[in-house]
Amino acid sequence: MSDIKTLSADQLRVTFTAENLQFETTAELKDISEMLGQDRALKAMRFGTDMPNSGYNLYALGQAGVGKHTAISRYLKEKASSAEVPPDWIYVNNFKDATKPRSMRLPAGRGKMLRMDMQELVAQLKTTIPAAFESKEYKARIDQINSEFEEKQQAAFTQLTKDAEEKHVKVLQSPGEFTFAPTKDGKTMDSEEFQKLSEEEKESISENIKSLEEQLQDILHVQIPKWRKEEWQLTKKVNDEVTLNTVRQSVDPLRKKYVEFESIGKYLYEVEEDVIDNVDLFAGKSESRPSFLEANTESALQRYEVNVLVDHNKQNGAPVIYEANPNYTNLLGRVEHSSELGTLVTNFTLIKPGALHCANGGYLLLEAHKLLMQPFAWEALKQALYSKEVRIQSLDNMLSMVSTISLEPESIPLNVKVVLIGERLLYYLLAEYDSEFKELFKVAVDFEDNFKRADLNEMLYAHLLATLIRKHQLLDFERDAVAAVIEQSMRMTGDSEKFSAHMGHLINLLSESSFWAGESDRDIVEAKDVKRAITEQIDRSDRIRDRIQEAILRGTVMIDTDNAVVGQTNGLSVIKMGEASFGFPTRITATTRSGEGNLVDIEREVELGGPIHSKGVYILSSYLGARYSQLTPLSLTASITFEQSYGGVEGDSASLAELCSLLSSLSKLPIKQSLAITGSVNQHGKVQAIGGVNEKIEGFFDICQQRGLNGDQGVLIPAANVKHLMLHEDVVEAVREEKFSVYAISNVDEAITLLTGVDAGQADKEGSFKDGTVNQRVCTRLQAFADIRSRFGSKGNGKNKA
Repeated sequence: MSDIKTLSADQLRVTFTAENLQFETTAELKDISEMLGQDRALKAMRFGTDMPNSGYNLYALGQAGVGKHTAISRYLKEKASSAEVPPDWIYVNNFKDATKPRSMRLPAGRGKMLRMDMQELVAQLKTTIPAAFESKEYKARIDQINSEFEEKQQAAFTQLTKDAEEKHVKVLQSPGEFTFAPTKDGKTMDSEEFQKLSEEEKESISENIKSLEEQLQDILHVQIPKWRKEEWQLTKKVNDEVTLNTVRQSVDPLRKKYVEFESIGKYLYEVEEDVIDNVDLFAGKSESRPSFLEANTESALQRYEVNVLVDHNKQNGAPVIYEANPNYTNLLGRVEHSSELGTLVTNFTLIKPGALHCANGGYLLLEAHKLLMQPFAWEALKQALYSKEVRIQSLDNMLSMVSTISLEPESIPLNVKVVLIGERLLYYLLAEYDSEFKELFKVAVDFEDNFKRADLNEMLYAHLLATLIRKHQLLDFERDAVAAVIEQSMRMTGDSEKFSAHMGHLINLLSESSFWAGESDRDIVEAKDVKRAITEQIDRSDRIRDRIQEAILRGTVMIDTDNAVVGQTNGLSVIKMGEASFGFPTRITATTRSGEGNLVDIEREVELGGPIHSKGVYILSSYLGARYSQLTPLSLTASITFEQSYGGVEGDSASLAELCSLLSSLSKLPIKQSLAITGSVNQHGKVQAIGGVNEKIEGFFDICQQRGLNGDQGVLIPAANVKHLMLHEDVVEAVREEKFSVYAISNVDEAITLLTGVDAGQADKEGSFKDGTVNQRVCTRLQAFADIRSRFGSKGNGKNKA
């Protein structure tokens, strides 16, 4: 018993004194910009962002709330601020195939400039082209062409009339119709006169008229269409010349302005040709034209627009884009449609950018979980990174869900660093099950969940708190309040040697402390405000804990805190529900009898026990056989269970309590119910560390305190967990007043000695234990079981032989 460590009050909680802080309030502290305690993550981030080779995208992994997003955004923005501004990207009409718009690259700011220049060009042409066609020179040339046509037409009909007169036929013309009539002595013959003619005369006249009709048909259907075509060609030539001269006067300055861009020069030549082919679009408004035709004209003029997909006109450095909703279209862009006369139509001006377009040449931040939840988004992102280009493809058309006409915009080269932000489990699952993930995200940026106190002194942590306070516009904290926050930070980690890196929890604590100070009409947050914030947080989430404690105190759930019982131990469990985590005692019982070495885990048998818990029970069986039955068979059957447990049981932190229950049952020595125990045990009886040690101790302490502390109550914990202790002050005070005890144990012998009050006993050279010790009693009982088994077994064998 002398080697068992009874922990002092000072060992149960690290008290951080304000004297270590060299300031009065956080208003005196400067902000910090670097990431504290995240050297590994920072090194990986620098490598990933500097590495130019493909596939070196980043995955930032770590617990939610440690500030990954904030830290990465700040780092990338600082790095991007000194980087080169990426180019603008625009889409223009493809005059050869309007369904395949062309993409173009321009220096930052020039895309918007080109769009304004093209809008000005169209506006100018809508004025200059009609003016050119209204000029005297143009009208004179057109009049000349028309006159020549009229002259040719008039000459043809004059010749027809002359030829008719020579053949004594007169040409009669009415609107839309020509008629031939015979003449005599210069006068038109009527039908009676014609009938009086001889048959030879009639036949001659008919032949003459037929010849003239053929001549007329040649004029109307051959010569006039030919002349009209010539007239149209000449007119078009004049129109094209006028249009070309007018357009060139407006386009030439643009061509000179963008002379260094070959693609723009080629585009402007295509614009010239298309304007000439569609000069009627610039004819201007007409009172005789319906309004819908005017609207169609304006819509048709969009062909000369410039769609500035990405504009870096006001960009300083490379872009850093965070896409909060990384679905397929938000990543890769989309082609929108508009309704015209009841029909869905689209054009290149309705192409909208995605996050990859906006982040091109810079950095794109995505939440991994959100990305994977969106259909087709993950595969689309991988395809874009593999091909190094962004191709906008309508998801509806890709899945053949709609039949509307869509576009196939020319792809845009992609040069971007993608940073996925997610939890560790998701990273390891992707690495295991998606082979492409390893090729595309080669850099793991692993964030720490906490800081070692040895690596990060208190003043630096105080600067971090001051930075958070100012960022969230909270009241200043006095140094005693900062000390209280630092203590709670260590409590959050479950380790007295570390500070919490969970920025979300820290911000909540700082915000709530500031609120309670404001409620008390104070301008400075004091330590009592921090303590109240902690208490209020616990009270808000402790309904379940209170109901469990109520059930124990009322005797509904049977937990003893005095007397002693054979084969019964108070184990300790932890429940985590949301942000709330609390401990409570659980009765663990064991029964033993003669058998064939079977250790029955009732939880496992009824499928309430998890695999880790079952592993712990198998270790107990191994320990019993190795220590007590090396020369004789392990001839017992034992049962272990968590009493009044109606849900699943997982974890091995109760294996020490289960083993002590077994040893008590075998030795028939009662276990003190004033003590509770937690810890994992290995095959050699060594006690191993467990999680939630603070909550477990406090859970048993609360029950004992409400029943009345008598000085005999306490908790046994693994010695390896002492460094994790950050107990509530009421537990520390009770230990200081010797009303409650916490024991640090290293092996099973220490535990059973404390629980029974009887020395466990050490084996001598021959492997025997001193009489009266726990281990000697266990060996004696197991030997008795072996004798019983042997006795009954020999009888059975003899009977079978007979």
